[in-house]
Amino acid sequence: MGVGEGDVYHTSSSFSSASEYGRAILETPRRLCERAWAVSTPTEEMTEVKARSGAEMSRSLHWWDVIALGVGGMVGAGVFVSTGTAAHKYAGPSVVIAYLIAGVSALLSALCYTEFAVEMPVAGGAFSYLRITFGEFAAFITGANLIMEYVLSNAAVARSFTSYAASAYGVLHADAWRVHVDGLASGYDQIDPVAVLVVLLLTVCLCCSTQKSSMFNLVMTVLHIAFIFFIIIAGFVKGDTENLMQAGDAAANPSGFAPLGIRGIFNGAAVVYFSYIGFDAVSTTAEEVKNPARNMPIGVSGSVIIVTVLYTLIAVALCMLQPYDMIDTGAPFSTAFQHVVGLEWATNFIGAGASLGIMTSLLVAMLGQARYLCVLGRANIVPRWFAAVNPTTGTPINATVFLGACTAGIALFTDLSVLLNLISIGTLFVFYMVANALIFHRHHVPGKTDALPTAAFLTLLSVLAITFVTAWQCDKYNRHNWTLYLLGGLAVALTTLFWVKVPTAQRGKDWSVPCMPWVAAASIFLNVFLLGSVDKDSYIRFLTWTAIAVVFYLLYGVHSTHDAEALMSLDIPLKEFAFDTTSEEKYIEQKLEEGCRPIVVQVKGESPYWNQVMPPSLQSVKLAITLD
Repeated sequence: MGVGEGDVYHTSSSFSSASEYGRAILETPRRLCERAWAVSTPTEEMTEVKARSGAEMSRSLHWWDVIALGVGGMVGAGVFVSTGTAAHKYAGPSVVIAYLIAGVSALLSALCYTEFAVEMPVAGGAFSYLRITFGEFAAFITGANLIMEYVLSNAAVARSFTSYAASAYGVLHADAWRVHVDGLASGYDQIDPVAVLVVLLLTVCLCCSTQKSSMFNLVMTVLHIAFIFFIIIAGFVKGDTENLMQAGDAAANPSGFAPLGIRGIFNGAAVVYFSYIGFDAVSTTAEEVKNPARNMPIGVSGSVIIVTVLYTLIAVALCMLQPYDMIDTGAPFSTAFQHVVGLEWATNFIGAGASLGIMTSLLVAMLGQARYLCVLGRANIVPRWFAAVNPTTGTPINATVFLGACTAGIALFTDLSVLLNLISIGTLFVFYMVANALIFHRHHVPGKTDALPTAAFLTLLSVLAITFVTAWQCDKYNRHNWTLYLLGGLAVALTTLFWVKVPTAQRGKDWSVPCMPWVAAASIFLNVFLLGSVDKDSYIRFLTWTAIAVVFYLLYGVHSTHDAEALMSLDIPLKEFAFDTTSEEKYIEQKLEEGCRPIVVQVKGESPYWNQVMPPSLQSVKLAITLD
């Protein structure tokens, strides 16, 4: 069989015709078994996978850009609502401690993200981290949930921008700047052109340049922090420290710094933790950061620490302005400023500040969602078109435009209440998965170490955490605290045993998380605790989105990655040579030594000798050559 030099051979695509697709569907079980657990390596993610975008993303971000993106992504409008809710209903003045606990939990997750981002500075974020540890299927389900949650939450945030911007101008009616359209279903009949305009402007900004987008975010974030400091200073000057210890109605409500005890503090931490969500999007900028080994740890961890300080100070300011039981849960800061400070223009001021926060958090979230989709395109799980990086701007322009258009379309019609009912717990689930992935990656090297001890530890730790949060939720009157102490002690003992008995197989060369596996184990436990605090509807929505993602993977993703894997071995220029059937083994050895690669032209079944002499990249295709 002769092969000409420079010839390129292609496999038939599963999507080339209806008959080919039908054949592919029939082979879904086999392909699923092959692809679902297929893992890549950090080297592959940074070379072969990254090269599929064509042009490279521009490395233009410094550590201060990463900090600004992290702070801007986290400090949105949510803090102005969640602080009042957590203080009034759960923690009282000890909401300050709740913010510290939530901040520690966020920092633990941030450290897990950072080690992966330094070792593998690519745009894939959690998707890439899970792909090199738990395989393609787990990575895709996680990434798909993240993208869906990003799009829906960004649409909700864009619509809330309209309300806050209107309040900055003294217009208090939420739908004042929206257009009512008769004939549309309720919840979809308030057209929001302002939200669409904001999303499209940010989409254009993100398409033009990541550096320019970062500068815009930096300016907006500085203004927003200045606004927050004004609230903090006003609260400290006009507030009363007695409000930190006394209830407004002492006869009806308990007094004290922590009126509902430790349970109230932790329940408050679960409420305010969502104010920290946003730093995960920053990890997707690792491919665009100069010297990621230095700048990513400073930027990601530094942003979480800065935000924690801001949140605790603003919580103290609010609780000093009013007793916890007098705080309004709907508009806590506006109400406090009007009734205590005596500033009638407070609503306008709060609206202006919240608008700045919304703008920055929306920018960072839209930046992150585009990079997740871009890397899904690189992995061939979604069409490769999404992976394209514009050579002029160095940005994933196709993914950015597509998701920007989706976000704008949803924000145009869909009411905020409808969107909030669609947002699930995907982000918390990703934090949990990344912490698991870091421990697994540290203690298991495929082909060199046994995965069973690490997998068993992660499973048992999750079971203990789930049992702990179940006991916490069921024992609302603290009658069985011994159960919580027992479960917590067992988790510590289990982690200690794993730490002593299972050696570290690998660690980051440039930067690694200290005190492992304790940091990641604590992150797993805390994230399970927080997952246990959300309502049932959030789990239903999460399972719904997961089911949609699984169907897409079975109908498209698994076949696309299967085709791409086969094509990687076939779609290569070759030196001219011919196989000789009379001396197959010697001839293959000779040609391999000369740098030639054999042609795989037909499925025949595996040969032991073939697997012995072929490199792993071709063995994994599980094909054998046909010789004339």
